[in-house]
Amino acid sequence: MAIVAAVDRSARAADAVEEAERLAEAFDDPVHVVHVLTRSEFVDMGRTAAEEVGGSISMDEVKAAARAVAAEAAADLTVPTEAVGLVGDPADAILEYADEHDARYVVVAGRRRSPTGKAVFGSVTQSVLLNADCPVVTSIEQ
Repeated sequence: MAIVAAVDRSARAADAVEEAERLAEAFDDPVHVVHVLTRSEFVDMGRTAAEEVGGSISMDEVKAAARAVAAEAAADLTVPTEAVGLVGDPADAILEYADEHDARYVVVAGRRRSPTGKAVFGSVTQSVLLNADCPVVTSIEQ
């Protein structure tokens, strides 16, 4: 089993990774830190590559860029870690990855909300919470 920590490029990623590390230590599981690039980000990367060097960018290069974001978020972990880069709809990709790797938990970062907004999470977080087949832990930034 694995603990899947879904991260983005925000400061909240550190909260998700720290919580995933605590769970990994408790269950003696590795942490899979996952970053998903959306299809629009993929298109933007391809457009930028075409403009800058007159070439194209491969799916492997895009996944490597996403994996680099995950690796950066996981840099300080002291438990066995795997950085994973995916492309697609973030919620769907996270859920599919968690299912494929028999995740014990999925950890996602939430946002601090006003008292009225506390019932509403970000769309990715909400989708993962509602559709995951395993427990989901949300870490709220302080």
